[in-house]
Amino acid sequence: MKVDIQAVNFNVDRKLVDFINIRLEKLEQYFDKIVDIDVNLRVENTSDKENKSADVIVKVPGDDIVVKKTAKSFEEAVDLAGDAVERLLIKRKEKMKSH
Repeated sequence: MKVDIQAVNFNVDRKLVDFINIRLEKLEQYFDKIVDIDVNLRVENTSDKENKSADVIVKVPGDDIVVKKTAKSFEEAVDLAGDAVERLLIKRKEKMKSH
């Protein structure tokens, strides 16, 4: 599984890249057929403090899973997106077992 990280209009530091890789590699324990993961990070133009946005696209056989989360930090946004993807992967795995 490969994790691609893209940032819009800023450079991602090594610490954030390591956090994202560690967090999203845990998804393989929920669903072992993940092809790769794309992460898009950007700062939204709002006056709200929660302006860090993370889009996580998990490529799996069939339909891709897309989750978009916004939070005060990129770490929090990626963590929230990871939690949502975990739930969706568990649902997909259960659905596949029932067929």
